[in-house]
Amino acid sequence: MTTANKITILRILTIPFFIVQVLYYIDNGGESHRWLAFASFLIAAICDGVDGYIARRFNQRSELGAILDPLADKLLLASAIVVLSLHNEPRLARIPLWLTAMILGRDVILTLGLAVIHYTCGKVTVRPILIGKAATVFQMVTVSWILLKWDAASLRIWFLGAGVCTGISGLFYIWEGVRQLSASPTSAASPDQPGSRFAADRHTETESR
Repeated sequence: MTTANKITILRILTIPFFIVQVLYYIDNGGESHRWLAFASFLIAAICDGVDGYIARRFNQRSELGAILDPLADKLLLASAIVVLSLHNEPRLARIPLWLTAMILGRDVILTLGLAVIHYTCGKVTVRPILIGKAATVFQMVTVSWILLKWDAASLRIWFLGAGVCTGISGLFYIWEGVRQLSASPTSAASPDQPGSRFAADRHTETESR
């Protein structure tokens, strides 16, 4: 349990607090709840960079951190996206359902893909890409923009940017997952498969003749 992992766990623990504050603000309109929600979201976002820096600077990379860090990101953003997709008017602007479905759908597909690759290959290699990081930035800016109640007309730009980056990064990760599965020896046809046995029987019969 390194310092970096402790900070990551702290990020995860801020998620319920963030959700409760948003729901309280939607319910009674208390501005303190909105600012507490934004503060907890901002702290979690800052801690994302802090734990990564500590892990690199003090050589605290670990298998647990490799699991917890992206999990904390996904849980925070998914929670924020879902809560802000509800009918929160007139308190807060609403994230369109198509963007919510795209973000959650990509994360579900990637999670299932990681499980399949881990089960099949025994090891998963995840390479962060620039477009994936851009998708995270667009999503975080979108959430912050709504909580700060800035110009609603400009939200369309952030919605579009988040959607495009999320979709492209999702396609890349799917392609990368298929490549890893194809490169694994377990993807080759097994000699015990019906088709392979039939071919072997034909080969044996030919040799006997």
